[in-house]
Amino acid sequence: MSLNDPIGDMLARIKNSQLRNHKKVELPSSNFKVKISEVLKNEGYIIDYKVSSDEKLPKLEIELKYNYGSPVISSIQRVSKPGRRIFSSAESLPKINNGLGIAIVSTPRGVMTDIDARKQKIGGEIICKVF
Repeated sequence: MSLNDPIGDMLARIKNSQLRNHKKVELPSSNFKVKISEVLKNEGYIIDYKVSSDEKLPKLEIELKYNYGSPVISSIQRVSKPGRRIFSSAESLPKINNGLGIAIVSTPRGVMTDIDARKQKIGGEIICKVF
């Protein structure tokens, strides 16, 4: 199956799985998706992730996190899409819900949150907003 936007597919699978109260979500793996999962884990939005390469296609398995039955991720939105890339400098990175949420940014130094990018004074492509 050919996907035009694999990151958008990842975010949609996470959102849909949490709406149905699934414990885990499984999706095709890539290095970029693993980096995004790592940021989500470090910020406390997911419990854990692991890459399993049982078959010829590696799979990324994300363990979702809930707080008293409601999902920790209340909204996850794709910002930069394949048809329209959104780039931002370090000074103009958006604050998500007055600093309560995060924006995941792809910078020349790797994938990180908007807070880390501001501290390191580097901009990049805004991948998604998580709150």
